[in-house]
Amino acid sequence: MASQYGDLRHLLPLNYKNLITSWLEEDCPSFDYGGFVVGESEGEARLLGKSKGVVAGVPFFDEVFSQLGCTVEWHIQEGQPIDTSTTSITHCATVRGPIRKILLGERVALNILARCSGIATKSASLVSALRSHGWAGTLAGTRKTTPGFRVVEKYGILVGGADPHRHDLSSMTMLKDNHVWACANNAAASDGGAGDTESVAAAIPRAVKAAKAAGGFATKVEVECRSLEEADAAIGAGADVIMLDNFTPEGVRDAARQLKQQNAANGGKHSFLIEVSGGLNEGNAASYACPDVDIISTSSIHQGTGIVDFSLKVSLR
Repeated sequence: MASQYGDLRHLLPLNYKNLITSWLEEDCPSFDYGGFVVGESEGEARLLGKSKGVVAGVPFFDEVFSQLGCTVEWHIQEGQPIDTSTTSITHCATVRGPIRKILLGERVALNILARCSGIATKSASLVSALRSHGWAGTLAGTRKTTPGFRVVEKYGILVGGADPHRHDLSSMTMLKDNHVWACANNAAASDGGAGDTESVAAAIPRAVKAAKAAGGFATKVEVECRSLEEADAAIGAGADVIMLDNFTPEGVRDAARQLKQQNAANGGKHSFLIEVSGGLNEGNAASYACPDVDIISTSSIHQGTGIVDFSLKVSLR
């Protein structure tokens, strides 16, 4: 897909090709009995889109067949919708090569394309819904991805017009309540266990300071906050992103407004973004969208989403 800034496939890491190889090996770990029956005849297969949705996952689909000595000609661009209003089937691409190899890659390629397209479709739908309410912020995914399939899921989010958020633990420092609690407990232990363990809000400055010391100037620090007190502590400690977690819609509006107004009253001393997360989906996300919220993050656009239905139909040349 060519976004307004360039071709998204150029973002992909080199190891995605190794993933494709491993998935092909998983699907055919020993003998290909069906392929033996087919023989070496050459032919082609039409990729048919059979349900409404946004096409995504083209680089992965192409790589499956490239590794098997086949070629793919696309008739629809990545990021474009499949239109089922006039016809129930859309000819999306043509795969050419040995029929045995086309069938060897068929299921792996279709599984990737269907899942990636489903994520792009869900992402695009929620982005559109939020924009229709006048919200101009960033919709982001989360790290709740499928092990081994993260690069495909994050790519689908991008094709759908949403933000992939952090890709892994090394991308950004996110201090959740467990991190801060552990920091407080460690501090208590280092003091010989004397006194009560400090509150989350009191421990946040120490946790942020440690995170910034470890990550340096180039690594942003985000803090998960469950109250205004915790958010104030995180802002005062210099956190880059304040996540308001599991607030009500009204609570988000009030808290985000108050935090931004307090900062403005202090001369804009701290620069930070406000992110909202926790149980958000297409049914309720719009109620959290307000001018003071910069980011809405949700796993609903990539976890447990549906698929776009595709099939391959083979014919001899």
